[in-house]
Amino acid sequence: MSKIGKIITILLWVLLIISAVLIVSLIVNISENDADAVMGSWINSNLIWAYILVAVGAGVAVIAGLLHMATDIKAAKGGLVALIFLAAVAVVSYLLASDAIPQFIGVEKFVNEGTLTAQVSKLVDTGLIATYILLAFAIISTVFSSVVFRLFK
Repeated sequence: MSKIGKIITILLWVLLIISAVLIVSLIVNISENDADAVMGSWINSNLIWAYILVAVGAGVAVIAGLLHMATDIKAAKGGLVALIFLAAVAVVSYLLASDAIPQFIGVEKFVNEGTLTAQVSKLVDTGLIATYILLAFAIISTVFSSVVFRLFK
C-alpha cells in the first residue's frame, strides 16, 4: 500500500472511531425525559458530526471530480454534457412551475408566518417537476436499454 493509501486508511479509521464513540455515548445517555439537557447535547453533537461528515464527503467528491475532469478531457466533455442536461431540466422545471399557493387545512398559518410565499411555492413546484422529469428519463432509459440489449444481443 502506498503512503497516501496508509494515510487515508488511518483517517477513515479515526472517523469511524469518532462516529462510534458519539453513537455509543448517545445510546448510553438516552432518557425518557424530553427536557434532559445531557441527551439534547449528545443529539446535537451527533447532528453536528453528521453535518461535518456530509460536508467533508461532498467536498471530497467535488474536488475528486474536478481533478478527474482536469486530467481526462473525455470525462470533462461527459461531465459538461451532464451539467448542461441538469441545467436544462432545472430551467424547464422552473418555467413550468406555478407560484400559486396550495390550498389545504391550516395554510393560513404558514402564509401569516411568512414561511409559505409565492416564491417558496414556485421553488417547491420546481423541485417536484424536476423530480418527475428525471424519474421519467430514468424509466425510459431503463426500458430502452433493456429492449436494445435484448434486440442486439
